[in-house]
Amino acid sequence: MSNNYTQLYVHCVWSTWKRLPLITTDIQNIVYAAITKQCQDLGCTVIAINGVTDHVHLLTRFPTTLKISELVGKAKGSSSHLINHKIKPDSYFRWQSGYGVFTVSHRGVDNVTNYIKNQQIHHAKKNSNNLILDWEI
Repeated sequence: MSNNYTQLYVHCVWSTWKRLPLITTDIQNIVYAAITKQCQDLGCTVIAINGVTDHVHLLTRFPTTLKISELVGKAKGSSSHLINHKIKPDSYFRWQSGYGVFTVSHRGVDNVTNYIKNQQIHHAKKNSNNLILDWEI
């Protein structure tokens, strides 16, 4: 093959500090927009982003020139900086230091996208049944 072709997808998950419910409804869309903007600035294509009050799921296609740690670190950093310095400077918003990242095949993109888009339903079911219905970090 004379040209390079890649199709790399990752599903990233990270939590708020101490799993506190910091992603409130008034800032949820702002947090997701900041993460999406940072991903685009890094050359990534965001396929899905969603979560609940204490964690975020992100599915993105990313270039070979980008380290996963840089993607997650900058997405977390830019979103927390925006909330703490511009949106709610009198509050405390912080991400936990760790994260989980899972590779996704092209065939799995639709399933992971649906899983991410249905986070509220997934966690409502899990909480009401007191069962773990799917993997979670």
